[in-house]
Amino acid sequence: MGATNWRGGQAATRHLVGLGHRRIAMISGPDHPFCLARLSGYSSALAEAGLPVEPGLVVKTQLTREHGHAAARKLLSRYDRPTAVFTANDMQALGVYQAARELGLRIPHDLSVVGFDDVPAVAWMDPPLTTVHQPLAEMATAATELALALGRGEQVPQVGLEIATTLTVRESTAPPKGE
Repeated sequence: MGATNWRGGQAATRHLVGLGHRRIAMISGPDHPFCLARLSGYSSALAEAGLPVEPGLVVKTQLTREHGHAAARKLLSRYDRPTAVFTANDMQALGVYQAARELGLRIPHDLSVVGFDDVPAVAWMDPPLTTVHQPLAEMATAATELALALGRGEQVPQVGLEIATTLTVRESTAPPKGE
């Protein structure tokens, strides 16, 4: 039971490429299948656009605000800093916002940010976060129905189910400054 993590990572990165970004960083998570799928989607979209995956622009870390903050400080302190950051989840994106503020960068004027999950609070961030929406309610319903059917001893046509993600574009992304 899950969301289409690869397609979500691809959609987020395609959005940034479509705005004109060429130095797109990714703050990824640990080597969990969903994090690896999001990273693979990111890599695929860059390759499709003819852009390299620069190892220095990919940081693997924990899925917390604190770890997102530390990774963003490292990325945004580079002399050739990225113009956009895609994060493996919205909590890491909160950390990117904090690091950007500390470094005097304005979102989206100086830095575009895209998260993943679409937790309710990100719509109220300043500016509201562009993020990959995971249909958590639908996923929970499908998982419950599957568990109940299995509990009743019913034959189920499939055990694995992926529910489509969608990109929710808000105000945290814009074309890169000066391009």
